[in-house]
Amino acid sequence: MKLDYNLKLEQTQKLIITPELKLAIKLLQYSALELQDHIQEELLNNPVIEFQEPPEEEKGEESQAEVNKDENEFPYEEYFRDRDLDPASGFSGGSAVSPEMPPSIDNCSGGSCSMFEDLLSQLRLLPLTKKYFSMAAFLSGNLDRNGYLQGDIEDLAETLGASAHELEEALSIIHKLEPAGIGCRNLQECLLLQLERLNPAAIPDHTEAIVRNYLPAAADQRYRYIASCLGCEIEAISAAVAFIRTLNPKPGSIFGEGEETRYIVPDVIVDKVDYDYVVTINETSTPQLTISPFYQRMLQSSATDEQISSFIKSKIDKACWLIRSIEQRRLTLFRVSQEIVEIQKPFLEDGIRCLRSLTLKDVANKVGVHESTVSRATANKYIQTPRGLFPMKFFFSSGLAGRGGEDISSHSIKSQLSELVETESPRKPLSDQRLTELLQDSGIEISRRTVAKYREEIGIPASYKRRRSS
Repeated sequence: MKLDYNLKLEQTQKLIITPELKLAIKLLQYSALELQDHIQEELLNNPVIEFQEPPEEEKGEESQAEVNKDENEFPYEEYFRDRDLDPASGFSGGSAVSPEMPPSIDNCSGGSCSMFEDLLSQLRLLPLTKKYFSMAAFLSGNLDRNGYLQGDIEDLAETLGASAHELEEALSIIHKLEPAGIGCRNLQECLLLQLERLNPAAIPDHTEAIVRNYLPAAADQRYRYIASCLGCEIEAISAAVAFIRTLNPKPGSIFGEGEETRYIVPDVIVDKVDYDYVVTINETSTPQLTISPFYQRMLQSSATDEQISSFIKSKIDKACWLIRSIEQRRLTLFRVSQEIVEIQKPFLEDGIRCLRSLTLKDVANKVGVHESTVSRATANKYIQTPRGLFPMKFFFSSGLAGRGGEDISSHSIKSQLSELVETESPRKPLSDQRLTELLQDSGIEISRRTVAKYREEIGIPASYKRRRSS
């Protein structure tokens, strides 16, 4: 076989993802807040991008309205809020607080304190050496929001450069802090730490034994088994388990999240107008961008240096592509949202029971785009409807066929399961087989295995766990 080299021409088709196309794909899957952050970053990096100011007549009307408001309205509420008036003395006798009199503590607002800050403040009140204070503070920083220690003692000791025995002693110091059970490593230790602080006379018999050895059995309500193991009556076990339920399994939850409240900004707003639903893209959080006229004049000027002109041209090209990509994102999101609303119109009219099963392929075929485009357009986005605020992925779910041939969403089936369980008798809960029969009677072709799967997904325990003796 002879090997040689030669030249030949051939045409091939390849999909090349340019940086501009990567930007368009990335912007499409951004939420409204993420898009706003990206725009703010581009404003810092690209000097040719500017905010598009509202028309002058609108600004003039707003300014004049503010002037009229300032002239005609006096902020009485703010004035009285800032003045410490004596209600009994009337307006004539009211006066501001004198410099000699300190303000009442009732007028001071208490600041929120995180769990870590609260534990540190308690540690500072203890007579600890610098070494043990540092170790206790280190362990306090490794607690999750429920107050449980994250990580193994040996691994944490290796990270800190201390022995495991010393870290155990530092952990025992945290166990003595408030709230009771803080710094625990598991549920059993959490409950035992709380029992240690209670008066033994107030604790029912066999409570500690159940916590140490029979917590899973108590969770499954296997009281007869526990009573036979401990050699006591079932009533004693019921009383002990009832007392255990009064303990706090998440001691760190009293501090809350420790973060500021974050609000969801809907990307799409759906309003009902007469008998139709109107889809609007929420653009309040997205600033309108434009190209700076100053840099446009510099680029057109013949006196501008060639290197500067090349720099300005590259920045203007990036700015134009950014503006074009934002507009393309808006159009794609509008088309996808409009198709979702059209398909899920029965849900908007009659509620969760009428939610239809929907796939990305169904919407992609009707909009005329790829499934990945629909997936990116609905990722991390929320839609505000007359039925409430939902993630856009909520409307995409698998489903089952009804007897009439219509598709029924899994969300609708789970909602019906929840309603059936809520109305069941506590003494005789519905089994999976019985739930299957009831759903089949309502026109849903479903198997018992699927009922058990949906029941577990929505957090409903098995029938024997839901049974209550009284």
